Amino acid sequence: MSSLRKLLLVAMLGLAACGTATREERTLFDRLGGTPGIERIVAGLLWEIAEDPLLLPLFADTDIDRFRTKLAEQLCEIADGPCRYSGDSMAETHRHLAITPAQFNSLVDDLIRSMVREGVTVGAQNALLQRLARMYPDIVAG
Repeated sequence: MSSLRKLLLVAMLGLAACGTATREERTLFDRLGGTPGIERIVAGLLWEIAEDPLLLPLFADTDIDRFRTKLAEQLCEIADGPCRYSGDSMAETHRHLAITPAQFNSLVDDLIRSMVREGVTVGAQNALLQRLARMYPDIVAG
């Protein structure tokens, strides 16, 4: 390998390392696009739910404006943003809905589609989903 190729390779690796360090230092909140990004993700998720026959019936009696506000609060807090979730617990909110694993998975798929449309990186998507997965026992009927 020529000296020039080695130098270019080292420079490229150095730039990649710098880019990675910068991304890791940013909070998940920042990686999701801050408040505007989270609001767009939630809005996109609502569109996905409206087209999802498995989920739409679960939202028949839901105050959609309140749901949008509380979900944005919750995602902001979970992502280490400045928000504090002020809604009901997940167990209380979902206890009468008898949510199935298939419905939970469908919502996850809808959320992923919304994040993809917003240009959220796969790493940020996975980080958010990992944090949200902890709620599974409180959401899915036992």
